[in-house]
Amino acid sequence: MRVAVIIDYVQYLLPRSEVAYTSAESVETLIRIMDWASDPNINNAYVTTCLIAENLNDLNQQLVENQRSAKIQIGLPGSVEVLNFVKAATSEIKDFSALCDIDRESLAQKLEGLSCIDVQNLIERAIKNNRRISMDYLRDVKKEMIEKSANGRITFVESTRTLDDVAAHTEAKRWMRQDASLMKRGRTKALPMGYLITGRIGTGKTYLVECFAGEAGVPCVELKNFRDKWVGATEGNLEAIFKILHAMGQVIVFIDEADQVAGKRDSGSGDSGVSGRIYAMLAREMADTRNRGRIFWIFATSRPDLLEIDLKRVGRLDVHIPLFAPQTTADKRDLFKALAKKNKVVITEEEIPEFPDSLDIGGNEMEGILIMASRMFELQEDDCPDRKSIGHFVREAMDSYRPMAHSARLEFMDMAAVVECTDKRFLPGKFAQLNADYARTRMDELKTQIS
Repeated sequence: MRVAVIIDYVQYLLPRSEVAYTSAESVETLIRIMDWASDPNINNAYVTTCLIAENLNDLNQQLVENQRSAKIQIGLPGSVEVLNFVKAATSEIKDFSALCDIDRESLAQKLEGLSCIDVQNLIERAIKNNRRISMDYLRDVKKEMIEKSANGRITFVESTRTLDDVAAHTEAKRWMRQDASLMKRGRTKALPMGYLITGRIGTGKTYLVECFAGEAGVPCVELKNFRDKWVGATEGNLEAIFKILHAMGQVIVFIDEADQVAGKRDSGSGDSGVSGRIYAMLAREMADTRNRGRIFWIFATSRPDLLEIDLKRVGRLDVHIPLFAPQTTADKRDLFKALAKKNKVVITEEEIPEFPDSLDIGGNEMEGILIMASRMFELQEDDCPDRKSIGHFVREAMDSYRPMAHSARLEFMDMAAVVECTDKRFLPGKFAQLNADYARTRMDELKTQIS
């Protein structure tokens, strides 16, 4: 007789936990299952025990690391499996074109990253609500389902912008535009594994990533807070996120404030080793060259010096792109015009204030000037006889502008960006004359000054 013992939701029976905090019931269950695994009577009989869980990292590690247990991972369905499921789910629909804007094969490719249950729900929702499966419907529902399956730990970055909407950063845009072209043409072997985007606060790191995603036409997701207070839950959350990324086909993965998120090789005992395990999982995933061109990693941080060297090395984040505040008068004017357009402030060329080369001002400060000018403009009475133009208030806001007080910290971030830069063509103006040794020395001086 052949016997199979199937235990589902085993993560609730044997959850990952520290030995000192494991309940007596869990210990008893663990001992019983470990005994089964080593019992010669069971091993020599036609008996198989199948333990089913969502994530390996949710389980007690003694069970996972037991030599008599084999690990079998069933990932989310690929395009072929989704196509077969779509055909079965819509087999009774005679005129598929009346339901969907695209054929079944194209629909299956668009639905990569969803489980079969999600695919079924998507189709049934459209049929029951008499809703045509358009590209907009597919985008919105797929986004909703993937974010829900990740419990909000990833969010889609939707962008209608392209790199044409980015002011300054000429060499960075040139490089990123070329990579976007390679993505569109499917030349994935020529793509880097990812970017590290550095620079002081307010240089437009997040905005540049949004524009790059729009330029490439590739889905972009941002990793949110996947940390949890329960032992093992953080690693389980990250494992679930990786499964979704693998099933999505081609995807850009954006991690903002990466120095706070990516973990440390040696995190000490303060977090029970969670930070170290996050670092190890990310490092292993990012170094897998089978994902080149499929999973494109982008880290953004103003403190790249706090990132582990292994995470930012070539083979994980190959290209390090530094961003700086605009250096020339022309770049400052271009950035001011772009920010005025973004904030819907209508201003003429003559009303744009003068920005001398010596003025150290970033995009966030320019945006602050525009918002202040808009505030003063809107505070005017509508029937005021001597109502002034927005340009008048832009000049007023510019005259009262004071640079940020934390100049040493901002310069430290600039120097860190210079040190991390992997291509000297990315360095504009005065930064092109600096070598890495000088930047490191200056960082040490500034660190002493700040502390």
